[in-house]
Amino acid sequence: MQALAERPISDGTDQTFMADVIEASKTVPVIVDFWATWCGPCKTLGPALEAAVTRHKGKVKLVKIDIDKNPGFAGQLRVQSIPTVYAFHNGQPVDGFQGAIPPSQIEAFVTKLAALAGDGGLGEALAAAEQMLDEGAASEAAETFAAILQEEPENAAAYGGLVRCYLALGDLDQAEAILNGAPAAIAAKPELEAARAKLGLARQAAKAGPVDLLRARVTADPADHQARFDLATALHAAGQVQDAVDMLLDLFRQDRGWNDGAAKTQLFTIFDALPPKDPIALAGRRKLSSMIFA
Repeated sequence: MQALAERPISDGTDQTFMADVIEASKTVPVIVDFWATWCGPCKTLGPALEAAVTRHKGKVKLVKIDIDKNPGFAGQLRVQSIPTVYAFHNGQPVDGFQGAIPPSQIEAFVTKLAALAGDGGLGEALAAAEQMLDEGAASEAAETFAAILQEEPENAAAYGGLVRCYLALGDLDQAEAILNGAPAAIAAKPELEAARAKLGLARQAAKAGPVDLLRARVTADPADHQARFDLATALHAAGQVQDAVDMLLDLFRQDRGWNDGAAKTQLFTIFDALPPKDPIALAGRRKLSSMIFA
């Protein structure tokens, strides 16, 4: 993963312009704020730019240049009034504006520029961690997810992945502690909701009975709804997700109101724990909907 900039905001000079702006923009987009101490609007724009750049956590840099002390590049770029702002990417100016603008426009300007930087390699790291987890290397995947969170603490995909790693390792308490410690800004994100659903199912699995014994109970008494529900739980714990869904759909078909709609609630929990486009979840949701609205 590409390291984030250590200091995203700095004062520039004519002597350092090539290194601070042109060369640096080949790695991360750079905003140049041409200003002066006597400029009133600059005193408003400067702090707003700094705040917006800071919020993007190193995905964009800001170089502030006092034109009274450094007239060289301001002249080359034909800066005729201040504040004037230029944005550079890959060594070339790509955007800019003159004068003070509202905070919402400043945020949009910085956000658009930061998007040029991509995710600094985090996407590749996430994909690698997911592959490790799929291949059973949960400990290694957990290390990668944790490293991503060091760079981007509110990365919901990495947070959810870290929870799933500890579930795979059988450490349900640690998985729950990580979930409870998630930043409020991402607590309701789909990745965290899916991890929460997986945790709930894992807790149930710890109490599930033997599949063969529960299947025998259902065979002996098809109207034993609790046995059917427990069998679905045991099947899911054994990795037989499709069979668990089918069992719960049968239970819902027989008695949708049993135990305050427990079958429907459990189905939604299973669906939430699966990837959004998982074929079992997609088909299961369609079948459940058709029964609900029949």
